[in-house]
Amino acid sequence: MRPSEDTYRHKGLRKKLVDTIRDKGITNEKVLDAINRVPRHYFLESAFDEKAYEDRAFPIGEGQTISQPYTVAYQTQLLELEPFHKVLEIGTGSAYQAVVLAEMGVQVFTIERQKKLYEINKEFAFLKKYITIKFFYGDGYEGLPTYGPFDRVIITAAAPEIPPKLIQQLKPGGMMVIPVGAGNVQQMMRITKLSSGALKEEVFEDFSFVPMLGGKRS
Repeated sequence: MRPSEDTYRHKGLRKKLVDTIRDKGITNEKVLDAINRVPRHYFLESAFDEKAYEDRAFPIGEGQTISQPYTVAYQTQLLELEPFHKVLEIGTGSAYQAVVLAEMGVQVFTIERQKKLYEINKEFAFLKKYITIKFFYGDGYEGLPTYGPFDRVIITAAAPEIPPKLIQQLKPGGMMVIPVGAGNVQQMMRITKLSSGALKEEVFEDFSFVPMLGGKRS
């Protein structure tokens, strides 16, 4: 069972979490406010209720995790979001990152390759309030060409290289934030698609993500 009550205690723990993330270097107040508004304990089983506001990842089944809040904030900050941006997210997972994005006032198109996780999210009542999030079951490497181009692309799994089809679905001037690397540690990168079609690559800190896999898993 998932919790469905957001108490004063939860809100206090969330504020402490935000302070922790700020102390680690997140400076965008809109990102911090979004983290502060999202009840992370809703995304975990009741047994994790006490631990939901620790700044760490937790398993959610199917070999996937709900990302560490600092990592969510870090990627979101790098996206430099503006209201009404169209954002493609690869790897819905628990949908926590998607909800943080939606709290930033953008449209979210999120893909999950694990059918069980996709179906769990479709039945997750809390997500129904977020009408700006559209959920898809599919192969993240293929993206969503029918719905593109996108202002931003965020990838929440470790890619061995930058997926070319996702670059194609990025608008000129658009940005992709992606952890790149085939080993246990990846470099967070921001790719900006210039108006000429050329790519500007920026490299940031090291992180550790589950691998980005192709295809769909039923």
